[in-house]
Amino acid sequence: MINNDAEILKLKNTIKTEICRLAWNDNLTQDAVDQMILNIIPGPKPTWRCCVYKEREIVRERVRLATGKNVSTNPTTRNIVQVIEPACDECPLNAYMVTDMCRHCLGKACLNSCRFGAISMGDTHMKIDPTKCKECGMCAAACPYGAIIHVERPCKKACPVGAITYSEYGIAHIDEEKCVNCGHCIHNCPFGAIGSKVFLVNIIEDIKAGKEVIAMVAPSIEGQFGDNVNLSVIRDTLKKIGFSDMVEVSLGADMTAAYESEEWSEALKEGKQVTTSCCPAFISMLKKHFPQVYENNMSNTVSPMCAMSRYLKAIKPDCVTVFIGPCVAKKDEAQNQGLEDNADYVMTYGELQFLMDSKDITFETDVETFEQEGSVFGKRFASSGGVANAVLECMRERGEDTRDITLLQCAGGEDCKKAITLLKFGKLKENFVEGMFCPSGCVGGPSKRKTEVEITRARVKLLAEADNRKILDNLKNLPMEQFSMYRDWKKEQ
Repeated sequence: MINNDAEILKLKNTIKTEICRLAWNDNLTQDAVDQMILNIIPGPKPTWRCCVYKEREIVRERVRLATGKNVSTNPTTRNIVQVIEPACDECPLNAYMVTDMCRHCLGKACLNSCRFGAISMGDTHMKIDPTKCKECGMCAAACPYGAIIHVERPCKKACPVGAITYSEYGIAHIDEEKCVNCGHCIHNCPFGAIGSKVFLVNIIEDIKAGKEVIAMVAPSIEGQFGDNVNLSVIRDTLKKIGFSDMVEVSLGADMTAAYESEEWSEALKEGKQVTTSCCPAFISMLKKHFPQVYENNMSNTVSPMCAMSRYLKAIKPDCVTVFIGPCVAKKDEAQNQGLEDNADYVMTYGELQFLMDSKDITFETDVETFEQEGSVFGKRFASSGGVANAVLECMRERGEDTRDITLLQCAGGEDCKKAITLLKFGKLKENFVEGMFCPSGCVGGPSKRKTEVEITRARVKLLAEADNRKILDNLKNLPMEQFSMYRDWKKEQ
């Protein structure tokens, strides 16, 4: 994965890979974990922090997340994204700081602008008392030299829903009533103090128990590992790991597009505006920040992940379904959003790599072509605009006229918030809103393996190999009557 946190990723990857190795070997004991921590942080001198004891405590907290547990400082949280408190203490406490650009000028414009008595004279430059500062920014605006800067923590800056605040000691706190588990804060923290729960140990235990564990790969997986790693290569690799089979969630995307298109058709007749329902972070934002829009305007069709899991559980009642994608919020959808028969576990592309590394497995590219399951429209769900285009395609396949439909495509948290705010206050002109919380859609998710340009380039080659089957034709022979495609099953009755 391409990020500015290479050293942090190296530590995270080592921990998760070693935890998987212990799980495969039936050796995930406290003694073995303690020895692993000592191997990673041998001492006596620290590598990153003030002392080896702090480094080891941080690794212990990472181990808890890597084994599907909550951090020890917040044992009852339902949040997927969590703060590792020992790692979160290096950011500045105060939001406004006086830099060395301060000239200690006679005018004292900053001092005169402050209404809270937070600014005083220092020996060489002015000082701001963080206990008095209200972060109004008047001093920074008044300084003629631009010597006062606003320091915004990277995690807080990355959060599009204002879910991150700080304690009096500077420790970050995630408000679960606001957090949508998008994971954007994770890779933006330069100290690696924010992580997500990982369910690899659960998956390994189910595989070792002989259960039928089926991997469901997201449409965005094509291109993540290069243009020579196609679905047949990925399927072969997953079976080597121990999965019983692999399915394309692009087929679930076809299901979602077909049923959501029926909702759009009905909404058009009623003059109602509707939002899409595939992105779990977008759904969480609606539910927590725009409850009226969630209740009145959100599509009732389930996501492709949930659709595919319900389909598999209908035809294989005892199977275990594992979604593999770039999305941290999918973990929250599977664990906390209350959708029956949804995926049992979710793992990211990075976590797939840890599983491979733990068994010394690599992608072998000389594998015969894998039969296509989803339409090319389902495959393109991964990119911004893909959901809407698939829905419109279904409407056209049913012979409906879509020329008068107006659509607003949103990619990124801020764009989504603006669109839904307009909808809330009756200012939105478009009929439908496609909401995807990550820039460029799922291909730009927090667990992407390459840059978006590289992924897109590889996807062009891989998707060119797909046939041109129609969405509705692709679903004709599936037992769609055996499971529900709706979030609220009661609405079917």
